[in-house]
Amino acid sequence: MEVVHVAVGVILNDAKQILLARRPVDSHQGGLWEFPGGKVEQGEELAQALSRELKEELGIDVHKNSPLLQVHHDYGDKAVLLDVCVVWEFGGVARGLEGQALRWVEVQELNKYAFPAANKAIVAAVSALLGS
Repeated sequence: MEVVHVAVGVILNDAKQILLARRPVDSHQGGLWEFPGGKVEQGEELAQALSRELKEELGIDVHKNSPLLQVHHDYGDKAVLLDVCVVWEFGGVARGLEGQALRWVEVQELNKYAFPAANKAIVAAVSALLGS
C-alpha cells in the first residue's frame, strides 16, 4: 500500500489557540476535525509543502514553524505519514478557502473534538507542548 505523505500545521494564534478544520463529508475520514495541511508533492521539501498547502487552504503565509512529530498510521484502506509542524507565526487571516469549517480552540478543548485516529498523537503532543 502506498503511503500518503502529508504536511500538517498546528497553527497557533497570538492567544495560543489552535486552528482546526473540518474534513469535507465526502472525503476520507469525512466530517472529522483535523489540523490543516495536505499532501507533499514529489520532490517538494516539507516546509515548501506546508507553506503551499496552508496558502491554498487557508490563505495564510507561514512565517515561523518548527517540527513537532511524525505520525505513521494505517487506516486499512489508506496509510499516511503525517509530518507535523507547529506554525508559531503567520501572516494573513485564516479562511476556509475550500469551503471547510474552521475553529480556533483552546488546547484544553482539543479532546472535545472528533479527529481521525492518526491525529490522536498530534493532540497528545500539542497538549504536552502547550501545558494542558
